[in-house]
Amino acid sequence: MGIKYLSRSQKVAGLTTLAAMLLAFVLANSPAQDWYQMIHHLPVNAQVGTFAIDKPLILWINDGLMTFFFLLIALELKREVLEGRLSTYKSIATPVFAALGGMAAPALIYTAFNLGDPMAMRGWAIPTATDTVLALTVLVLLGARAPSSLKVFLIALAIFDDLGAILIIALFYTEQLATPSLVMAAFGIAALIGLNVFSVTRNAAYAIVGLLLWVAVLKSGVHATLAGVAIGLAIPMKARKNGKFFSPLREAEHQLYPWVALGVVPAFAFFNSGIVLSASTVTALVSPASLGIVLGLFVGKQLGIFGAVWLAVRSGVAKLPDGAGWWQVYGVALLAGIGFTMSLFIAGLAFADPDVFRSARLSVVVGSLLSAVGGAAVLWLAGHRQPGTAGKRVEPIP
Repeated sequence: MGIKYLSRSQKVAGLTTLAAMLLAFVLANSPAQDWYQMIHHLPVNAQVGTFAIDKPLILWINDGLMTFFFLLIALELKREVLEGRLSTYKSIATPVFAALGGMAAPALIYTAFNLGDPMAMRGWAIPTATDTVLALTVLVLLGARAPSSLKVFLIALAIFDDLGAILIIALFYTEQLATPSLVMAAFGIAALIGLNVFSVTRNAAYAIVGLLLWVAVLKSGVHATLAGVAIGLAIPMKARKNGKFFSPLREAEHQLYPWVALGVVPAFAFFNSGIVLSASTVTALVSPASLGIVLGLFVGKQLGIFGAVWLAVRSGVAKLPDGAGWWQVYGVALLAGIGFTMSLFIAGLAFADPDVFRSARLSVVVGSLLSAVGGAAVLWLAGHRQPGTAGKRVEPIP
């Protein structure tokens, strides 16, 4: 994939997601509200013999389609660690510190507002996430005002942020476990490892085993989307075919990226952005949980990321992105407060009460919007201050 194609696809993906968000919001607050809700709760049943999975469409989106999103994250993480921008200590240090600070500070801010309320505390992880697609879209739209090294930094930061989110979901949002299904899931993971060890290159083999693994994980009580992580990590980085080396992982990533960026993420946005505005919903924005989310994303992310990077650079264990200054790093720290996709995903796991979930969704949107506007403004002004640093380019990730 060429640089121009990738930049264009990132813009299209981000704008498509924004359009899906806007459409959902309009439908949810229009005479078509009942139609929108009917689609949400449309029953979808998959049955083989006596085995059946019966869920409303919204859960097929969140538990099923989002598995492909997690699969893409795993492919991206494995490629970057094995031979990409995260393959050396120096390349890892800055985004690792940024991700740790960017997760810890929002969680602490949320906890400060909600400590003592067990139900509200289930949402502590909501403001810790960064939406890679939307944050990267803002950077791409800024063009030459944002050095390409900032895109690399943001991508690496988001990768570690996503890895943290995966661990949080696995450790803190797993329901009661079903032992037989866990055993079947273990067999599925062992089968994936076997495919990797024997250098099986056909993606269809991983898809078949992956489907069985997804069903087992779904029934086990662990969140089903984590099956995507296992599948992605199992696909080989390199293999030999007809006497030549090629990368099954890169092939899978290139094939999957447009479907996830232009299909899965916008679909998730459409089904999770239909926030009905009412007096009670808007009033709930001043509740401790909502304040924790908004300030966690808008304040916590920038303080945590910028503070962690500053400490790491000053102590000599990390360095600033090439061609970037402190103002530009601060702008990226602000953009990382765009937590839309993963924040909404975690909110759905945290809050079963529809009213609380509705308020949490609106808080995510408000916090993400403030972060997007603030980050874009800082980077725009920083681009004026340092025009000589804007022309450097490195190849973005596929």
